[in-house]
Order: sequence, then C-alpha cells, then structure tokens
Amino acid sequence: MKLTIKGIHHVQVCIPPGEENTARDFYTHVLGLSEIEKPEVLKKNGGLWYQTGNQELHIGVDRSDSYKRKSHPAFEVAQLERVKQHLQANGITVNEEKEIPGISRFSFRDPFGNRIELLEILSKIQ
Repeated sequence: MKLTIKGIHHVQVCIPPGEENTARDFYTHVLGLSEIEKPEVLKKNGGLWYQTGNQELHIGVDRSDSYKRKSHPAFEVAQLERVKQHLQANGITVNEEKEIPGISRFSFRDPFGNRIELLEILSKIQ
C-alpha cells in the first residue's frame, strides 16, 4: 500500500502554560490571523487554534522549552516586503534566511521563541 499524503492540515507551535493572552495578542493583533474555536474535548489543554488559508495553526501548551527549537511553520504571503515592514514597526526582529532561487523569505520569533518563516514565491524554478 502506498501512503497518500493529501497536504498539510495544521502546524503546531508551543507556548508556556498561562500565556494564551500573549499568544492571542501576537497572532491575532500583530499577525492578523483568525482564531477558530477548539473542539470542546481539547479546550482543557489550553492553547489556541487559527485558520491560515486552507490550513490551521495550532498553538499548544508545553511545559518544556522545546518551542525554542528550529521547527516552524512557513506561510506563503503576498507583498512580503510590506509584511516585513509591518512586523518591524511592531518591534519584531526579522532574520534574513539563506537564499532559495525563486523565493524571497525571512523568519522571526514569536514572543515564546517559536520560529516562523514567511515567504513569497517570485518565480517557478524549472
């Protein structure tokens, strides 16, 4: 049997316990993502969920500092340079990433140290 992957459903990053309000301020107000309701059975675990295009971003609660590693979601955006300026205007430090042909990109850390990459596809590479 061949496994068929249909695509990415969600990406999860983590925050320390009790930091949902800080996460909501950053992901809702700075990044402008739309929060969606978690299933009732998962609400007791804390955290937040967001809709990001056809996929979801899940913000989970974790007691370790594993959220500071290099795992990350990468979101494709339009007008990457304007997005970068918006983040910098909100005090976010932007890190330039190694160049990939046909793609402009950068990363930054959320208030909890999670790495987030934003990219814009400039041209399809043959």
